[in-house]
Amino acid sequence: MHTRNIKSLSHSYYELKYHIVWTPKYRGNVLKPPKVKQELRRIIEQIAKWKHWEILELNIQDDHIHLVIYLTPRDSVSYAMQIIKGKSSAWMKKKIKRKHNLYERHSLWARGYFASSVGIDEFIIRRYVRHQHKHNQVDHPSLFDKLIS
Repeated sequence: MHTRNIKSLSHSYYELKYHIVWTPKYRGNVLKPPKVKQELRRIIEQIAKWKHWEILELNIQDDHIHLVIYLTPRDSVSYAMQIIKGKSSAWMKKKIKRKHNLYERHSLWARGYFASSVGIDEFIIRRYVRHQHKHNQVDHPSLFDKLIS
């Protein structure tokens, strides 16, 4: 049985966990090199530490990223994505540059993202994110097929 991890601030209690997925611009495999994945992980973890967010799961695939994150009530999902995508794009372009086909003039990331709050299904979603590399090796229905139909 899992116990809930409810956090508090001076005047509030909260449990704000989100599953977020986003892609590089043009959905290219620009995240494939191990050096890119390693640096991107470091940057995202640094941003989370700076903003007092907790990363529960982070999986960087060749063409997209899955993140399960615990935010504070002060920060909306859109704000978190603005900070993560903006800072990581700038830092990655400065650090990695052309060597790994990162786009110099525009953002590394596509404009949109997928976000879902994590509730009762947290462990299913976390297992899905943790084992993303296995999900991409075989052709099977997506986690989101049921939501669309």
